[in-house]
Amino acid sequence: MNGKKILSQFKEGLLTNNPVFVQLLGMCSALAITTTVINALGMGLSVTAVLICSNVIISLLRKIIPKQIRIASYIVIISGFVTVVEMLLKAFAPAISKSLGLFIPLIVVNCIILARAEAYASRHSVLPSAIDGLAMGVGYTVAVVVLAFVRELFGSGTILGITVLGDWYKPVGMLINPAGAFITLGCIIAAVQKFLMKKQDRDFKKEGNEGKVNG
Repeated sequence: MNGKKILSQFKEGLLTNNPVFVQLLGMCSALAITTTVINALGMGLSVTAVLICSNVIISLLRKIIPKQIRIASYIVIISGFVTVVEMLLKAFAPAISKSLGLFIPLIVVNCIILARAEAYASRHSVLPSAIDGLAMGVGYTVAVVVLAFVRELFGSGTILGITVLGDWYKPVGMLINPAGAFITLGCIIAAVQKFLMKKQDRDFKKEGNEGKVNG
């Protein structure tokens, strides 16, 4: 793999094909665990670790796994890594493990991980699959951290539990509630889509101008 291909994969994961803001995958965890930035970081790193490991193993076994049982096989592989991540969190970060609760085991059926296993890892070699897992994991992590940053800052006046806005600020408590999660996510998705549309228009105009020059 060359550097251009790797950069393209990270560009997709972070922006043009972001799993949360563009593909709208992993909505359940993105909405539920983003009340604080620390929760978002914990979930993001957990999902990234599972994505990389499961993509690598599925890529290695892609020619061995029968097509008829591929989804079941993917779930078994993913669940193994989720169990490892859950045990590590309980051992080394019990507070985060307790805060995330049921959403760590639910990574097994996270649409992002199953989607990358089916759409990418099952069709590509190990290194590209590992990079794809990292790129999509980073994209997911950035998305949930941005969402959590907005919700925690304006909903509690804190970041990472540290008061940022001071006593003068009256927190918008609704942002910490489920309704606030939907509203915040909707606003961020709208902003990202607007940016992508403007970028597409600029690229289209640039290609048109280059075509006129070459013609």
